[in-house]
This record gives sequence, structure tokens and C-alpha cells, in this order.
Amino acid sequence: MGQGLWRVARSQQLQHQGYSSQGYLTREHGRRIATNSVSNTSHRKQAQGGIDIYHLLKTRKSKEQEGFINLEMLPPELSFTILSYLNATDLCLASCVWQDLANDELLWQGLCKSTWGHCSIYNKNPPLGFSFRKLYMQLDEGSLTFNANPDEGVNYFMSKGILDDSPKEIAKFIFCTRTLNWKKLRIYLDERRDVLDDLVTLHNFRNQFLPNALREFFRHIHAPEERGEYLETLITKFSHRFCACNPDLMRELGLSPDAVYVLCYSLILLSIDLTSPHVKNKMSKREFIRNTRRAAQNISEDFVGHLYDNIYLIGHVAA
Repeated sequence: MGQGLWRVARSQQLQHQGYSSQGYLTREHGRRIATNSVSNTSHRKQAQGGIDIYHLLKTRKSKEQEGFINLEMLPPELSFTILSYLNATDLCLASCVWQDLANDELLWQGLCKSTWGHCSIYNKNPPLGFSFRKLYMQLDEGSLTFNANPDEGVNYFMSKGILDDSPKEIAKFIFCTRTLNWKKLRIYLDERRDVLDDLVTLHNFRNQFLPNALREFFRHIHAPEERGEYLETLITKFSHRFCACNPDLMRELGLSPDAVYVLCYSLILLSIDLTSPHVKNKMSKREFIRNTRRAAQNISEDFVGHLYDNIYLIGHVAA
């Protein structure tokens, strides 16, 4: 019904504009089309409502212009919706044609917040001459700098007023950003344990199954390639955070942070065993249960079996 009504409205608009039969509807022909459109679409369900975008773009062509549709001729809401699908590069190119539309602050604000979810400057009164387009360029420059040298990147953000010199603010920025190189980020977090502590507390593992929570943790804080002190630190911090998020479950299962630590290490070793092509004799479920219960005797056999099934079906916890 929405498409039919749009065509009716468009036909009436063309009638008022007085287009001739040279590729457009005449007044009399337009009235007949409008009447037929109403009768043909009255039986359609209202749930099919909405703007026929293709028809809109097609009929918006003027006599003088046969090329691509001029966005300035569309309703502002529709123009901004179309432009919101562009990335920063394409939006800059679009601003060469539709300067007022493509330079709109809301579009660039959306680009900033969709890529860098948290910045200290978002919660401050903007300084004189502030624009989100300029902020996007600074955030992009800072991210590239971080991926080359993490310390210089963080200092750049602080010098531009984008980030406050606070471990909690830096942790929030890292948690909500996906443009940072994970190898450089791992080096930075290994050196800045205060930022790492705040980053761990941003995770909410409530009501999550242990292997799934561990996967989410390692998606934000990548595990080192080799075993060592940093990996032990990560697992220790995760274990305490997981227990803090699930106190009732820990009491029900009789688990402590130390027991969760043992389970996490067992899951990592099992993940390597089951996914590595170099391991010919894979660990069986019975062997995993036996080895794990030797290290943590209070854990039920069924629970450990579910852990094995999760790794076997879904895959590595730290991939």
C-alpha cells in the first residue's frame, strides 16, 4: 500500500508541475493513473508500507538532468539516511558535490562514535571551532600513530584533548575501539597494568558459560603467543572478574577464583590440543575430565564434561 500511495502522491505532484507528455505524465493521464493506483492498491496490507526508494530515485530526475539523482532534491531525512551509509572517504568525496549535506555534523558524529565508541571529549563542552569532521581526522591520525607506537598514540590523543590522562578513560577508549592493532595493544597493556586492571572491570560476564566468557575476554585483550607471566596475569584477572560477576553460580558450583584459574588453563590447553594439526592423538573427553578433576577436585564431572563439549564444538577459546 505504501508504494501505491507514494505513486499516487507523486502523480499528483507531477500534475501540479504541469509536465507534458515528453517522457512525463500529462494532467489528464495523471488523474487516470492516480485513480487506478488507489483502486489497485486498496487491498494490500498496511504492513507493506514504506517508501519505494527505487521509484523515488527514478521519478526525481528532472528534465534538465538525466544523470545521478541530486540528493538536495530529496527530503532531508532521506538524504541523510543515504549519506549515513558512506564511510569517511566517500563522505568527503560526496561533500564536493553536496557540501551542505555531506558536511553535516550529525553524519560525522555518527562516524566518530561508530568507530571510536568512547572519547573523553564526547562528554565535554566542545571548544570553539570544534567539528566532528575535524575530530574524525584526529582520531584516525591518532589510531595510526598508536599502531606504530602506542605511547606516542596515547600522548597524541591527550595533546588534542580527546582523552583525559586517566587509566579508566584510556581503558574505556580501548574497550570501545576496534581500529587499534592488537599486537601493539598487547604490548601497551603489558606495560600499563593500571590500564589493564580498569579494562578487565569493563567486562560483564554475568550468566555466561565459562568458555564463552573466556572467548569474549580474549577478543578484547589478546592472549600472548607464548606462555609466561603475562598470560598468567590475564587468566588471574579474568578468574577474579568472572567470579565477581557470577557470585551465585560460584556458590552453587563451589568454585573459587583459584578453581576458575585451573579451569581456564585447562581450557586453553584443551583448545590447543583439539585444534592443532600437529597433535595426532587428541585428548578424549574422559581424559580431560580425569586430568581436570585431579587439579580441582571439587568440580563436578558433568560440569567439566560440558566444558569439553563446548571446546570440541565451538573451537579455541583464545583464537
